[in-house]
Amino acid sequence: MAVWEMTSLIIAPKKVFRSIYYHKQTKNTWHRPDPSFTYLLSLFLFLTSLAWSFAYLPLSFPQFLRVACMFIFVHFLFSSLVVSTMAYFLVGRLLGPGSKGFMRGLPSGMGGRRRGLFTESAGPGQGGGGSGTSGEELEFGYCFDVAIRAFFPVWVFLYVVQFIMMPLVSRDHWISLFLGNALYLIALSYYTIITFLGYNALPFLHHTELLLTPTFLWAVLWIGSLFGVNLTEYISPVRLTGAPLRS
Repeated sequence: MAVWEMTSLIIAPKKVFRSIYYHKQTKNTWHRPDPSFTYLLSLFLFLTSLAWSFAYLPLSFPQFLRVACMFIFVHFLFSSLVVSTMAYFLVGRLLGPGSKGFMRGLPSGMGGRRRGLFTESAGPGQGGGGSGTSGEELEFGYCFDVAIRAFFPVWVFLYVVQFIMMPLVSRDHWISLFLGNALYLIALSYYTIITFLGYNALPFLHHTELLLTPTFLWAVLWIGSLFGVNLTEYISPVRLTGAPLRS
């Protein structure tokens, strides 16, 4: 199941949250207490930490251990925990059922209760547009589910594809800067879109399209970076560990 989710997150992320919606219909909870996705992505991060360490760090077990722990526990788990905690309080407060005062400040064309992406066939009391949505609350476990799934494309593009392309994107050429920075734009855009899809699947949240707003910021920052800031030189995964690079 975890492998299917990972594949779908790249080619058809909407399918992942459709399956989570069906899980709600059978288990009466949005959160899916299955740690297989977390374990598998942690294993992948461990393997990529090996690759980055052998390629760019002095051959030292303590340094390798540092990179592995940073990749798994800080870059992945801690950042996902921070994002999910912020989402639990902010999304639930601003876009949840009790956010009517906030929603009045939006243009009239955006008013009204939205129905989730996958509620067409849901009956009353099952999380669709019926009365069952009135008692729904955002679950912290679901926020964490969304955060760890949104991290997977980041791993693909910044920990795997960037590693493969490092001989090209680390060169002092504008095309290298363009391609390297494009990886960050793609990764962050995927992260934002998957986060949006995750919360848009919940029929009791309003105006989740607001969660797509950061994509505009990523595009502006990417365009600005093309004037001489090669992100690979400053925030590649191995540099964010603080480990000394091989000279």
